[in-house]
Amino acid sequence: MLLSCVVNRFGLGERGGMNAVVPSRDWLSNQLRQPDAANFVNVGDTADGLIALREQRRAKMQGDPLVKPIFQAEVATQLDNLLLTEQPFRERLVWFWFNHFTVSLRQGGTRGVVGAYMREAIRPHVTGRFVDMLMAVMHHPAMLMYLDNASSIGPNSPAGQHGRHGLNENLARECLELHTVSPAAGYTQADVTAFASILTGWGLDMKAERPGFAFRDRAHEPGPKTMMGQVFPAGVEGGQQALHFLGTHPATYQHIARQMVTHFISDTPSPQDVGHIAGVLRENEGDLAAAALALADLADAGQPGRKFRSPFDYVTAIMRALSLGGAPSAPDDPHSAAHGLFAGMAALGQPLWTAPLPNGWSDRAADWSAPADMLARADLAWRMSAHVRVDDPLEIARASLGPALRKTTMTAMRHAGSRQDALTLLFSSPEFQRR
Repeated sequence: MLLSCVVNRFGLGERGGMNAVVPSRDWLSNQLRQPDAANFVNVGDTADGLIALREQRRAKMQGDPLVKPIFQAEVATQLDNLLLTEQPFRERLVWFWFNHFTVSLRQGGTRGVVGAYMREAIRPHVTGRFVDMLMAVMHHPAMLMYLDNASSIGPNSPAGQHGRHGLNENLARECLELHTVSPAAGYTQADVTAFASILTGWGLDMKAERPGFAFRDRAHEPGPKTMMGQVFPAGVEGGQQALHFLGTHPATYQHIARQMVTHFISDTPSPQDVGHIAGVLRENEGDLAAAALALADLADAGQPGRKFRSPFDYVTAIMRALSLGGAPSAPDDPHSAAHGLFAGMAALGQPLWTAPLPNGWSDRAADWSAPADMLARADLAWRMSAHVRVDDPLEIARASLGPALRKTTMTAMRHAGSRQDALTLLFSSPEFQRR
């Protein structure tokens, strides 16, 4: 299989003109076997973001003066990595799983910790077991803040009996509906309430020297709870047992298999393809590397052009095709490559880490291909193409699309009035819109 097909389907778009014939499975498996090569600079951990948030609140500062630099540093180094990575399949998996376990800037005061959440809870587990990623996500302050579990208090807990705030079901509901078993498992509202009770006390200690996750026993609903026919004990152990139950449930494997096939293969995944990936997950105890590699087994995986590129995909692919980026982006430089990617995503309606709802951004073409969306893409392609002063546009086209490049696109590019026009035609072409 030509590597360009694989890079577009499973990666982030070609960079640097690799056009060798490489077996797709080897290219994919090498990235999963090797250590994560990402190197993030000038960023700290979750505790640093929480300290900044705590100090802002304590001093009643306006405008996020302590959190903003942390966020800008995360944007710069994480988007630089998107543009430059030589492990694009692994990197796509990181962003796919972040979207599955969405934390959004729209609520929860997560701006200072969202980047650390991605580096700490998602990235280390993309080639491990799903249940381990689930555990990391559900313990992370960013998720506990985003879905309000830090304020959830059992009605019969010591805190609840003193008239504090009541039970909050947000995290429990989204974990069941979106993150694990899905409604197909047949859980009830009573199960949601029981799971929310199990998770009471899972919150943050913002007063600690290094703030982070804390189990607050005074807020925890006492006694055993029954969820989906299983009884879980009181205490933090009950929550851990419940997460292990959900994270290894056959319905969870079926659900995440559908999510993976939808993202990588088709907007309308076949039951056979979903069943294949679910079977791999079951047979390998939720091994995400095995499931990711099994995507290459699907019959149509080598055919280009099945998946419409989201704004995230599209802008990243343009900038990689143009070999933009190189030196580390300064966090406050509006002309940096990372800022260009950040601005481009926002311009096309998919601002970074800002999904409108906990189900994340859509993977389906219908949500990104309205006429106004396509006009915005053409305008962005024109502006991006102005950055290129060297290299033959046709060579960029061949390197980025390989056999997917149509003769009609090449003919139009040859007759373009300028280099910028030719590249705009390339990036506006139907084949570049898809991967």
